[in-house]
Amino acid sequence: MSWLVLVVSGVFEAVWATALGKSDGFTRLGPTVVFGAALVVSMAGLAYAMRGLPVGTAYAVWVGIGAVLTVVYSMATGGTAVSAVKLLLLGGIVACVMGLKLIG
Repeated sequence: MSWLVLVVSGVFEAVWATALGKSDGFTRLGPTVVFGAALVVSMAGLAYAMRGLPVGTAYAVWVGIGAVLTVVYSMATGGTAVSAVKLLLLGGIVACVMGLKLIG
């Protein structure tokens, strides 16, 4: 159960990071509200997952999921250019996160 909660909280990390960027320094209400709600859900999920997983592993997986999804969203919406090198590096992060799951 800890792994499932960790993955979901990693997704919410990408949501709050994206909403933070869209909030224009907390001057836009909608993205600011999404940021706050997603942040609470993400942190609560991370805290729950850390009760059953090593802190270092849980944090690395959480950050990896959030970072990859944030970049992929930015690429999909045209905010970041897509390149083979970026996709290769993102694949490396995904492989490392999967490796952490497999060993721990």
